[in-house]
Amino acid sequence: MAIPQVSLRGFDAYSRNARIYPAIIAVAPALAAMALLVSWSGISVSNSIAAFGILLILYAASDVARQQGKRLEPKVWERQGGVRSVKWLRRNDPTFDEVTKDRYRAFLAAKLGRPAPSAEEEEGNQAAADEFYDAACTWLRENTRDTKKFKLLFDENVSYGFRRNMLGLKWPAAILNLIVTVTCAWLLWKRWPLDPNDNFTTRVLIVLVVALIHAAYLLFAVTWRGLLEASYTYGRQLIISTETLMADAPKRRAKPKASTTRA
Repeated sequence: MAIPQVSLRGFDAYSRNARIYPAIIAVAPALAAMALLVSWSGISVSNSIAAFGILLILYAASDVARQQGKRLEPKVWERQGGVRSVKWLRRNDPTFDEVTKDRYRAFLAAKLGRPAPSAEEEEGNQAAADEFYDAACTWLRENTRDTKKFKLLFDENVSYGFRRNMLGLKWPAAILNLIVTVTCAWLLWKRWPLDPNDNFTTRVLIVLVVALIHAAYLLFAVTWRGLLEASYTYGRQLIISTETLMADAPKRRAKPKASTTRA
């Protein structure tokens, strides 16, 4: 049985890991059903439609994964009391020591071209201070996109994106799983009593097992706790990446300017 191959080379590493893979997992029972219940013995209208359907489901589910994941972010911030990377730069947050935060604030203020809020300003107007910290975190994200240099940060971002998108797809995936499970149960009921030598019955049972494993994964592995843990780790690594940027700053300043003198 030759199942059509779906290439993911056209997607970058983040899209593959944080969007495509959650989509594949979300529609796994449907993909298993299409792969096992449709004959792939030769080229026909049915298997051509099925192959196209697999691709269509995959691309559609990846787009839905991103949309559903984005919709979860306000709830993530609500559950953790705000954007963690912004909170951790505040003076009233103990996650990082004050000496380290002073160094980070000074560096980021120089990069943003605006002064960091003083202790008095932050105490008097936390919202205004948070605007600076939010701008600082945005600058950090934009200047840490080198996936080789900031590999650990990238990996944590992928982990957060995967868990966020997977949680966003949890209930649509559960509904799809239910449809596949009910369909398999109906097919088995129609063929009852089951013949252990019947190839079609065997394939239906395989799809049903996939659906049950899939349901267990959604129930026990796709949770808010896992997403909040990933959010914590990514946010912390984003702040720590300031150290790398600070270490590079003297090297860039020391680099000699090109001579403008013509021979």
